Order: sequence, then structure tokens, then C-alpha cells
Amino acid sequence: MYDAIKITGGKAVIDESCIFCGACIEVCKFKSIKIVGLDEVKEKDFSSYSGVCVFLETNNNKIIDVSYELISAARVLADELGVLLSAVAIGCGLENNLGEAFEYGLDRLYLVESPVFSANFDDIFAKALVQVISKYKPEIFLAGATSFGRTLIPRVAAILNTGLTADCTGLEIDKQKKILLQTRPTFGGNILATIITKNSRPQMATVRPHVMEKKKIREANTDYREKIECIDVDETKFKTKYKLVNVEKETSENINITDYDVIVSGGRGLGSGDKFAMLKELAELLGGVVGASRAAVDSGWISYPHQVGQTGKTVNPKIYIACGISGAIQHLAGMQTSDIIVAINKDPGAPIFRVANYGIVGDLFEVVPKLINRIKSGK
Repeated sequence: MYDAIKITGGKAVIDESCIFCGACIEVCKFKSIKIVGLDEVKEKDFSSYSGVCVFLETNNNKIIDVSYELISAARVLADELGVLLSAVAIGCGLENNLGEAFEYGLDRLYLVESPVFSANFDDIFAKALVQVISKYKPEIFLAGATSFGRTLIPRVAAILNTGLTADCTGLEIDKQKKILLQTRPTFGGNILATIITKNSRPQMATVRPHVMEKKKIREANTDYREKIECIDVDETKFKTKYKLVNVEKETSENINITDYDVIVSGGRGLGSGDKFAMLKELAELLGGVVGASRAAVDSGWISYPHQVGQTGKTVNPKIYIACGISGAIQHLAGMQTSDIIVAINKDPGAPIFRVANYGIVGDLFEVVPKLINRIKSGK
């Protein structure tokens, strides 16, 4: 990758561009490369760390969807490791809204409640999380890659002096080494990198909303209160440097495309913004909403709240219809977990067809009107 090995005078020479990553050592079939002169990293003892823990982010005292998604994913990880699955909830007035979390497979919940957490100030939330993690020592800690999670969790990782993989799209357990494999898009979304936290604990990752499937595995019951451990806090030790002056709702277009079961998205193939009226008609007939690729949003054809992809919203509808979207990996990262994907594109080699359940090779300006007419006629 770094082209540090050059052939000079018939010999292989490693030049100054080498960053000592060790990749050449692993692939050399002659086992002739060795790094010397660097301090060896001693293998650390992480036997005191055990379990998988999830941060339950809340909004208006209710757990948000990404937290349930993470519990479902973490349940699989915990079962593979044979360990406890726990979660941490921080806030004020949460106790009556926590029962549903146990239906997704949670074993134990650590509750930190106090009026000092009534506003989402990441500095005091970080202090509380660090205390819980330091006390119970989970080997894996997961949180949502929300706007709050993206500011909070890096603080926690820095204080704990551990690694953090942000915006993950996949989590697995290496069955031999029993470590967490954290997959995320990198290099502008053009490749997927799998990252491990080798020399520190806990292994921390944030996961984009709607990437993981939330799945209830238990019946609702009232016994969950026995599984909640309330943690007392000294409010004087949770002072914040911030002050909440006011809360104002966003005045721009009020739409959340993640709430819809049907999304009809348009891309560069539409050619202009006025063509989105056709997609809007189709979406309304199906009880859905219009989405868009980044190219369409950057061109000013439609507003940002409609953008699907790595730099937009990650969606998981029952039906996703992609019209004139080629299928760049950045866009696929935001919609490939949809239940059914229908792609309409005149290019038979478009990458979008690789993830589509149904592909229509044709002119969208002919195909979409025919779909609209068929739906209107009841066919």
C-alpha cells in the first residue's frame, strides 16, 4: 500500500516511506523480513474484562431505536463469547421506560439517574460512563453513531485510553482470538476496513443507526426491575462547563425518512430537480417518502433531509426503489439493509443491481410512469 519496497540492482530495498506496519512480514512467503530495533509490545492481561455493554441513548426520557438495534447485535456477540450482556442508561426520569430493552435480550442494566443529567451535556455523561465502565469492566462497549454519540463516546475512549472505531457497519467475533472485528467504510467509503483493538480494553465502537436489525427475543414482563442496578452519584462531582440557554426546534424541512416503510429515491439519472415530482407521486401512492443520492442533493435538486448514504441517513425500509442511482458504495452503505430493493437504471452494469432484489434495465422516465399508471389502475 505504501510502496516502501523497491527493487534496486536486483535486490529488494525498503526505503524511508516504510511506516513499520508489518504488512510485508505477513505476506512474505520466504519469511525473510523482520523488524528490529523497536520496543516489543508486551501482551497485556485482559482477563479482568468480561461482558458486552451497550449505551442506551434516550430522547425525551425514551430509549431511541439505535439502542434497541445495538442490544440485538450485542446479544449475538455476547452469546458467541458466552458472557453477560449489560447496558448503561443515564438521565433523569428514565426508570419507567426501560422495560422494553429487556425484550431485546438484555441481561442487566446499570441506571444512573439524577437531575444533573436532565440536559445532554457530553462532559458529565462521559464522567458517568467512565465510572461505570471502570467498575464493571466490559470487554466490549457499543454506542450509537448519533450526533450525541459521536461527541460523547470519543471523550470516554480518550479518558479510558482505549481505541474507538466510529461509524461501524458490521460487528463480528473472531472465533479463534475471541476479539471484536469492527467493520467500517474508509477512504471515502470506497473500501471496507476491519479493525481490531489489540492492546487496550474495552473494545469500543459506535454503529450507525438502522444498520443493525432490532429483534425482540423475549416476552414483555414486569420482572425486569430486579435486573436494574441503580448507581448513586455525587452531584457535586458532575459539574459542567456548559449552560443550556434555550432549545429551538429546527425550522427547515421537517421530515425523517427513516420513519417510512417505503422510500423512492432519485439520483443523478433524473437530470433535474423538477423530475422529483414524478418520484413523489409514486412514493405517495405507495405510502412512502422521497429519498435521494448525494449527487442529487449536491446538485440542489432536493434538500439534504432526503439524502440517503454514508453522509446522509441510513435507512432500513420494507421497500427501497432506486431510480437513476448508479450505486456508489457510499450510497449502498445507507440503504443495503432494506428488506426489498428495486433498482431502475438504463445501465445494466450499474453497481446498484448487485444488491437489488429486483432490477429493471430501462429508462426511468418510461418505467416510473408505467408503474404509477399500474398502481392507479389497481393492478
